[in-house]
Amino acid sequence: MAMVSEFLGQLALHAGTSDPKFPTVVPALDFDPDRDATRIENAIKTKGVDEQTIIDVLTKRTYPQRREIAFAYERRAKKDMISALKGALSGPLETVMLGLMKSTAQYDASEIKGSIKGLGTDEETLIEILCSRSNDELVEIKSVYKELFKKDLEKDVAGDTSGNFCKLLLALVQTKRADPSSIVDYEKIDTDARALYDAGVKIKGTDVTTWISIMSERSVPHLQKVFQRYKSYSPYDMQESIVKEVKGDLQRSFLVLVQCFENKQLFFAKQLHEAMKSKGAKEKVVTRIIVSRCEVDLKKICSEYKATFGQSLQKTIMEHTKGDYQKALLSLCGPEE
Repeated sequence: MAMVSEFLGQLALHAGTSDPKFPTVVPALDFDPDRDATRIENAIKTKGVDEQTIIDVLTKRTYPQRREIAFAYERRAKKDMISALKGALSGPLETVMLGLMKSTAQYDASEIKGSIKGLGTDEETLIEILCSRSNDELVEIKSVYKELFKKDLEKDVAGDTSGNFCKLLLALVQTKRADPSSIVDYEKIDTDARALYDAGVKIKGTDVTTWISIMSERSVPHLQKVFQRYKSYSPYDMQESIVKEVKGDLQRSFLVLVQCFENKQLFFAKQLHEAMKSKGAKEKVVTRIIVSRCEVDLKKICSEYKATFGQSLQKTIMEHTKGDYQKALLSLCGPEE
């Protein structure tokens, strides 16, 4: 019986959304926000703070459940739970826990805002988020961004980037991507593949505008077939062509897009691998991917990771991180499959 209900639960997750979900963090069944709020209040009050309890509670509840805990906490303690967590925690553990107190779209919007405010731009974050999120996710990020920061995401991106890089990001933010269709249009696949080739490898220079419009307006299944077809025109595949044709942030953006069209979870697995390989594991990247994807597709990212690198993401986290931060990440990833 458990199997059947689990199967139906998975089906429910897949129904009605454009992208199937493979979360590692799912709703806690025997959920009591008052009990959880009490546990968190006691953990914060404890001399030296009981981080383990905070990790146990917050990493094993979904965002709607965490919000309920925060309301219950405020009723009990007469103060804001997020401020209390800020006061009690520090370092990378604090970053993870505060990240979990935002919805996935709020978290993404805040990360984007953080990457463009102040001096200079953190292009890496901007590219990773804008080039890897589905149309539905971007629509939600835009509305949350406006709600949180009283500004248009488009205006902020335009004010902070330039040239073709800016044009590509704006095209993505305009969310004009077509929905997947049940009808495969072979003629259009061929036309698009040909156009990508004619606009790049075939000519001197690159007609970037054509690349941008095709890659920002076509559905993902259509583009997967376009890239297959592209190989019959070009001596290089799409990723190799991008490397040959464009440079810098524009190149990085196109590469992230194409990798995500081909296998988004593999893209994130590779990002995690890179971040943990580098000395002093790039905590920022690791935190961002795990927090932003734990209620979306982290389960699938874990299986892509293991299939590609021969060892589990959990084991890699154990080797490259430490302390409460490590415990929190492992708890968000869930047990090894």
